[in-house]
Amino acid sequence: MTHSLFDDLRARIVASSNGLPKKLAQAADYALAHPNDIALGTAASIAAAANVQPSTLVRLAQHLGYNGFTEFQAVFRGRLKVRASSYEERLAQIDNEDASKDPDAAILTGFLSVARQSIDGLASTLDVKIFAQSVGALANADMIYVVARRRSYPLAVQMAYTFSQLGIKAISLNSPNHIDVDQLGLAGVNDAAIVCSFAPYSPDTIAYATKLAGQGVPFLAITDSALSPLARLTNYWLEVAETDFAGFRSLSAGMALALALPVAVAERRRVKA
Repeated sequence: MTHSLFDDLRARIVASSNGLPKKLAQAADYALAHPNDIALGTAASIAAAANVQPSTLVRLAQHLGYNGFTEFQAVFRGRLKVRASSYEERLAQIDNEDASKDPDAAILTGFLSVARQSIDGLASTLDVKIFAQSVGALANADMIYVVARRRSYPLAVQMAYTFSQLGIKAISLNSPNHIDVDQLGLAGVNDAAIVCSFAPYSPDTIAYATKLAGQGVPFLAITDSALSPLARLTNYWLEVAETDFAGFRSLSAGMALALALPVAVAERRRVKA
């Protein structure tokens, strides 16, 4: 992943996150989770979406070292310019296609489009170094624990299934008799885990991640923001920012990652053997 002004901005936000006032932290979290919206919106529309005042965006920009919101927003617009296909062009293409289709086809087209955007976004931002380090930790583990709840639960199902098909010992913590905490208590430093959660973050998932960290179990966090509570608990975390259509957020990029991880772990073990 190439270094950019946006990477510098994100690093500033992460470095100052613990000292930010509540509303500034809320605006910063929204900015990292919705970079395209920051690039293309107005101060008023962005503030409304983030549930803050426009003046909060100005104060956040100045707190991070920018002269004002315009300079802050320019960083997000620069991020879009390096993409192969701009957000505006994609939306225009959807509008043109939808004009000649019935409502059912328009819905399908919309979801297919955001799936492509999500995967393209992951391809352009994925930290390959962290991915490789995570694969190494998982490949050396005696047992892999997979933790996910709510919207991210399908990722756990996919990973647990793929691990089992590849002959790798893994367990998805979602027992109907509520013994997840007991099972997690068996995890040790020779094991590893994958923990997935997106905003609004599942309290159970955060609690399990905290327990894993306390037990010295290395784990990979799959989450949607550098300000995610999961990112603060581990050195291994991957950002997956899914695009939404009509308020329904895609899981396309996350599912691609959920398939790639087990296969990469199996290949690492095969090469090592």
